[in-house]
Amino acid sequence: MKKRNAFAVILATAVGVGSLAYLFLWGTLFPYSPVVLGFARHELSYVVIYVQDGAGYSDFTRIDTLVPVVEEFHDLRFLKKPDLFIFRDSSNYLQRSPSNARICAFYNGAIVISPWLVQEDRDGVLSLSVYVQHELSHSLLFQHMGFYRAYRSPQWLIEGIAVFSTNQMGTSFYPGREETYALLRQGNYMPPQYFKTSKEDDVTLNVRYRLAFMYSEFACIVDYLVAVGGRNKFLAYMKSLLHNSNHDAVFKDVYGIDFDQSLSNFREHVKIQDTTQVVRPPASER
Repeated sequence: MKKRNAFAVILATAVGVGSLAYLFLWGTLFPYSPVVLGFARHELSYVVIYVQDGAGYSDFTRIDTLVPVVEEFHDLRFLKKPDLFIFRDSSNYLQRSPSNARICAFYNGAIVISPWLVQEDRDGVLSLSVYVQHELSHSLLFQHMGFYRAYRSPQWLIEGIAVFSTNQMGTSFYPGREETYALLRQGNYMPPQYFKTSKEDDVTLNVRYRLAFMYSEFACIVDYLVAVGGRNKFLAYMKSLLHNSNHDAVFKDVYGIDFDQSLSNFREHVKIQDTTQVVRPPASER
């Protein structure tokens, strides 16, 4: 009986280890795997790009040059070169990515790029550079936050910073600033704290692209915070959240008012201000 029990434990352990190894090498834990099989590694000045055998991608410099731009906006440096993965086909991408999005950054800073985004870029439908720069924003912040704080971070702000910093509003599916303001005036509004929670589905939005509108809304909130407080204050707020998960306390400490009050001020601003008449601080404070 003891031998049988011992064998069962060994077998269960072997199955568990084997399953975990599969998930890291060929499954949804691939972005976190310390071992990469079937990909050619290209280390550049600022990034490491892994291209799956047969993918046929070689425009590496274009991606590499985006990193200094991202670092300059965030006033932060990458702690390590981010890893980016480019896949041969959709089945390989979906097998190895927990997300079916065109591109996705993970909490360890790794970025996976779908083959259809690469093709859409070639066809002139979307800009790979814009999407990669967006995810590099996430990657940079995630590297500084670590897994726990990245998971606990306000997701609306993470997306708002990425869209704002890449000037993504008005490109592809994303409404521009003026269109977003107009949609907000029509009553469309996603409370930022509802984003990626069960409450999000309870909010009705009469917009063409729901997620794109939300991202642009959050970018408008970021734009508003930069406009009324200056770039340095916004960076202080953003950087404080890298080490402190208490968002509302951080916000009040930096801005001197409650976050909810700031949101009310933003919504009032949307109602009464033309989008071209945001009162901005002097250039020296930006």
